[in-house]
Amino acid sequence: MTKEQKNEVIVALKEKFSQYDNFYVTDTESLSVAQIGKLRKACFDKQIEMKVAKNTLIKKALESIDAEKYTEVYNSLHKVTALMFSENPKNPALIISSFRSESKGEKPVLKAAFINGDVYSGDNQLKALTQIKTKNELIGEVIGLLQSPAKRVLAGLLQHHEKQAEATATAE
Repeated sequence: MTKEQKNEVIVALKEKFSQYDNFYVTDTESLSVAQIGKLRKACFDKQIEMKVAKNTLIKKALESIDAEKYTEVYNSLHKVTALMFSENPKNPALIISSFRSESKGEKPVLKAAFINGDVYSGDNQLKALTQIKTKNELIGEVIGLLQSPAKRVLAGLLQHHEKQAEATATAE
């Protein structure tokens, strides 16, 4: 790979890291070509961009954006690395988990995940990442919680109004 090609890869990676608040660093080393194809298709179906790059180029791209911000990610840059970029912080974890279940394997291995500024290091974080609430899920829960008391108040008012109407009807 020429220096110019390396610089092109670094620029492309910088764009992806700047575009997404969430990315996963995975190890796909022992997967077959067919398995990689299947994983890429699963990612595509969930609007996840998957990129394979050399660890040194990934590190240079991250350092050129903000060397301090990504410090905890650098330790995960070893062996074969596939990056998964997603708007939804949970989808890559779900893809990895379901891919493992279907293939009855241990790969891909989660090396690290960068979620909205927080770093989750190690494969043992995968289960927790599958249970992360997305922004829309949290908003839905808050709306549901806010609606619940309002519904009770409205139901109480309706019951009170019905009782008054019944009382007025029987008095006449």
